[in-house]
Amino acid sequence: MIALIGETCVAGARLAKTCQAVGLSPRTVQRWQRPETIPSDGRKAASHNRVPANKLSETERAEVLATANKVEFAHLPPSQIVPKLADEGRYLAAESTFYRILRDDKQLTHRGRAKAATRKRPEAFQSTAPNQLWSWDITYLGTTVKGLYFYLYLIMDVFSRKIVGWEIYAEESADHAATTFQRAYLREGIAGRELNLHSDNGSPMKGATMLGTLQKLGVMPSFSRPSVSNDNPYSESLFKTLKYRHTGLPEKPFDTLDEARLWVAGFHHWYNEEHQHSAIKFVTPGQRHRGEDQALLNKRKALYETAKSAKPERWSGKCRNWNRPTVVCLNPQKSTQNGMAIQNKAA
Repeated sequence: MIALIGETCVAGARLAKTCQAVGLSPRTVQRWQRPETIPSDGRKAASHNRVPANKLSETERAEVLATANKVEFAHLPPSQIVPKLADEGRYLAAESTFYRILRDDKQLTHRGRAKAATRKRPEAFQSTAPNQLWSWDITYLGTTVKGLYFYLYLIMDVFSRKIVGWEIYAEESADHAATTFQRAYLREGIAGRELNLHSDNGSPMKGATMLGTLQKLGVMPSFSRPSVSNDNPYSESLFKTLKYRHTGLPEKPFDTLDEARLWVAGFHHWYNEEHQHSAIKFVTPGQRHRGEDQALLNKRKALYETAKSAKPERWSGKCRNWNRPTVVCLNPQKSTQNGMAIQNKAA
């Protein structure tokens, strides 16, 4: 490999380009060419063969495994085995060592009737137009009675960020969730079209009434992992805007449902028709949902190009990117995320 790279460089090729072609770093090739210059490990007592002083011998490891597999201990976790051994006046190893040895021997697996916790990411969804992918959640709204809350059900379109449905109730239930969703579904007029609905794992989201409504309407549900709020980022971001913007929730808690609904109605109009959303190139969610954003972004792009042509000395690089984001992804995997970035850049 070194000989071939050398011949290529002598013929006029650059080292960086040559290394890129063979999948190596130029620094790696330089080290290969001068192996005698590689410094040795200068740390005290450094050695590739150094054995930790507290490492268990093979006999001790075998004794730990044999003890853990005894009839009286086979059904117990190390956290219970170690105390029982202590009561018998025996000490073999710490609990963490028991766990490590059992894991290395592939004897540490989930036991019991309860299902093992899942860590699998939810399915990735891509949206290229409004009313293909919705996200929803429920948040608390404080009341004048301590410990009592109103519940805001909020549904948004992931592609346009528009709030397509909301309602406030005095309690959480799958019936209220189904009613709120059905109203939004009919209002948007998307019967017969494919729609995915993402939410977290709360009981209203997975209640029989809600799931039955989704099945009847032909909507595919998707759920976050338990206790992982990042799996539903669009709804979480919307709630943060609702509560923490400069004119967020009023300082005084809500006294009645009508008072809370009146305030959320004002926020709903502001967010959809006045708020220029940073993630969609500073157009309003309503404009993007209706398809009016493309003309606005083209106008901005032409303005910037004209300004640059008039005074090019004031521009050190390219014009601001006013291209319309064409793909929005929920919970993307790395490959999906890279492909989405390429599509948006090409647009």
